[in-house]
Amino acid sequence: MRFQTDLVPARLTCRYKRFLADCVLEDTGAEITAHCANPGSMMGLAEPGTRVWLEPNDDPKKKLKFGWRLVDHENGHFTGVDTSLPNRALKSALQSRAITPLSAYETVRPEVKYGENSRIDFLLSEPGLPDAYVEVKSVTLSRQAGLAEFPDSVTARGAKHLQELAQMAAAGHRAIMLYLVQRTDCHDFTLAADIDPAYATAYQRARQAGVETLCYGTNISPAGVDLADALRIST
Repeated sequence: MRFQTDLVPARLTCRYKRFLADCVLEDTGAEITAHCANPGSMMGLAEPGTRVWLEPNDDPKKKLKFGWRLVDHENGHFTGVDTSLPNRALKSALQSRAITPLSAYETVRPEVKYGENSRIDFLLSEPGLPDAYVEVKSVTLSRQAGLAEFPDSVTARGAKHLQELAQMAAAGHRAIMLYLVQRTDCHDFTLAADIDPAYATAYQRARQAGVETLCYGTNISPAGVDLADALRIST
């Protein structure tokens, strides 16, 4: 999945109010405010001076003319910080049957209502097979080299999603928790149980109820984001 417009490099000044980031454009030195499409803590990704990549836009309906898309670790690796990107990349991968454990499903429906005032990221269906409910989480935290972790902050909403997936599994459907690691420097995945013990507990209960876990990496560059290979899971 390519970015709609060419990204431009900048240096982060500060991130604030969760969804705002002040930056200095590298090519002009202009000080701008970018939209940050990430409600998490962004632990380790929002230090002042961090090199970032922004997507400019000329949409008159948008108040901010830049969107923060990537962190450049300046060692050949990138992290994607836009939490809306995983669903866009995964929709294409699911429709092309590129995710082997889910490749038997032809019909892919995003944002289907289910549970208690919730929407499942993707509902997959195929005649003769149980429906597959797929919940997607974007993973950007890494506190140990090569190891991606989720979550990066307390997420009661995430625990609720696990409980609802467990209910789908109990009803005879397939229920899948899919973690998409938006980092190019990780090959393993685990839960950050010290950050949110309640989420870790909900995860273990969901697993016991029959919820499946998948984890995939991403290929990331200023050109775009694509699905990469599966990562090892240790939870």
